[in-house]
Amino acid sequence: EVQLQASGGGLVQAGGSLRLSCAASGFTSDEHAIAWFRQAPGKAREGVSCIASGDGGTYITESVQGRFTISSDNAKTTVYLQMNSLIPEDTAVYYCAAEEPHDCTDYGRGLDFWGQGTQVTVSS
Repeated sequence: EVQLQASGGGLVQAGGSLRLSCAASGFTSDEHAIAWFRQAPGKAREGVSCIASGDGGTYITESVQGRFTISSDNAKTTVYLQMNSLIPEDTAVYYCAAEEPHDCTDYGRGLDFWGQGTQVTVSS
């Protein structure tokens, strides 16, 4: 079974940066997707970004374009979310999720494997 471990959250001032990591294991397919979601208090969970191992395609939700970047290591089992120019609205619990086989198409749903969340708090 796929297992995911997210880390890297913390408290940062507005304008600062954080890098989240998601270490994944247990994949049986080379064609998998790993995605980041976030959920702020009182709000619905939101898909933030996704990376597909097959073609390396990446997807970033519009609200964080230009500020967040997703990448992976060569083995494509550790995924990073580099978050720059953070704003208070980015405050949320961030989760990584995965599915195989998957290419990130419609990644907002259908991902069965989830890691624990990591809290990101951006102070103004």
